[in-house]
This record gives sequence, structure tokens and C-alpha cells, in this order.
Amino acid sequence: MRLSRRLRHQRVDESLSPTEMAVLATLARCGSATPGELARKEHVQPPSMTRIVAMLESKGLVHRDPHPDDRRQVVVRQTEAAEAMLEESRAKRNAFLAELVEGLDDDERAVLRAAAPVLEKLAHSDISPR
Repeated sequence: MRLSRRLRHQRVDESLSPTEMAVLATLARCGSATPGELARKEHVQPPSMTRIVAMLESKGLVHRDPHPDDRRQVVVRQTEAAEAMLEESRAKRNAFLAELVEGLDDDERAVLRAAAPVLEKLAHSDISPR
């Protein structure tokens, strides 16, 4: 948990909260989505997601487009600026992790290498939190 928290703080735009960064990452990973879909994926209430999307839009990080089938809804998609910011943040986190790994001895690196496939499996698990 501590490492996860430290990694979340390795971001380029310090004005964005971890939740706002998570929304951008979800859009990058899953593609465009309605605010309701984003709220479900990020485990927040729809009114909260509406505020998050509005803030991200005001910063030029997302666009809201009309829903193709339901005129009452919108579809949120990330902008090129968001893609670039996410990539830069990812590079910053990778550099931070690389620096941490440099401080490990050979045995610790071997353990980390052996654990990597298991951690990858857990990261891509379809089980959602209760």
C-alpha cells in the first residue's frame, strides 16, 4: 500500500488528484465512456464523476461528445494533452521504480523477478472490490 501511494504521487500535474488521474488512466485503457460508466469503474457516485469530468474538461484533458444512441447522455474521451501527460507521468513512475530497484541486492531482485508474473496476474484480475 505504501509503495502504491508513493507511486500515485509520481505524477506530472500535481493539481490533479489521484482519482482524477485514475479517470484519465481508465479512459486511456478502456476508451471513451459515459460519466455513469466511469463512475462505476472508479467506484464513485455519478454526481462526483460529473464534477470530475467537468474539471478535467476545463483543463483540456477530456472532451464530452454527444452519445451516438442517447441524446440525453454524453461520451467522455481523453485529449492528446491527457495522453501526453499520462505518458510523462508513467515515465516518471518508471524512473522512480528503477531508482528503487537499483537499491536492491541480487537476491532481492531475483525475488522481485519471480513475483512479477503473480503481481501482473493480480493487477489484471476481473474481481472488483466489495
